Amino acid sequence: MAPPTSQASHRIHTTGTSRRSLLAGVAALGALGTAGCSRVATASSAPGGDLLERLRAQGVVRLGIAGEIPFGYIDKDGRLTGEAPELAKVIFKRLGVEKVQPVPTEFGSLIPGLGSQQFDVVAAGMYVNPERCEQVIFADPDYQMLDAFIVRKGNPKGLHTYRDVVEKDAKFATGTGYAEIRYAVEAGYEEGDILIVQDQVAGLNAVEAGRADVFAGTALTTREVVRKSSKAESTKGFAPLVGGKPHVDGGAFAFRSTETGLRDAFNVELRKLKKSGELLRILRPFGFTRAEMTDLTAKELCGG
Repeated sequence: MAPPTSQASHRIHTTGTSRRSLLAGVAALGALGTAGCSRVATASSAPGGDLLERLRAQGVVRLGIAGEIPFGYIDKDGRLTGEAPELAKVIFKRLGVEKVQPVPTEFGSLIPGLGSQQFDVVAAGMYVNPERCEQVIFADPDYQMLDAFIVRKGNPKGLHTYRDVVEKDAKFATGTGYAEIRYAVEAGYEEGDILIVQDQVAGLNAVEAGRADVFAGTALTTREVVRKSSKAESTKGFAPLVGGKPHVDGGAFAFRSTETGLRDAFNVELRKLKKSGELLRILRPFGFTRAEMTDLTAKELCGG
């Protein structure tokens, strides 16, 4: 995710490196990405695209993933998993496509890779924002996400919002290219004073070692990473302020802009899963709770 004006996490804008950087099984990802022999379906000039029909015919859809726990990764047994791949397996099977195949890449390469047809769909829990919406089309979000802090046990400085961090002159850390950089700067924190670390594990280490008073990340990843810590805890999730208003991020599947037919068919099945409660069942093993379920739409997050 590079600087806060680049593609951040899982997110800020549109180009850059990793989003949420727990890069589990990178070597295994590379092996799986080159092992398959299925070809990516080429772009269609038909109105709405005919990608879904072609995927049904070939029986496999290739998923662009970024090796990020819990969004999409290869587990210790070499199996493709994560919230987005597991959801993709269910929805594409309902759409008549039996197999999913991972294509690993860096997070910042997902949108370019989609555009150059290295894979058919981005299945990486990518945050929907206006900048990305200019390049791809999104399904409606399958989850929403608040921010949270990793702090020392007992939260001695009383840090609950980015404004708290500024007012209490706390040493602030976050991950490379994370959206949280933007949120801290908007609250008045000097960007040059931010301690940038690789990921939430490194953030936890920084707080435990006293190199930072607080590490900012998503509510889900912060609460997961502190589970076994005796020195740190996660704060309650909160919505950062953007333009003075509370902002909630949402993650979704991304499609090439010509493939509205596939996106719309995907949305139909996603809505059924939301209504039945099955979506939470699919995502729960990866740490998602009812608090992360959402009725946000891609249109809202795209700014129109």
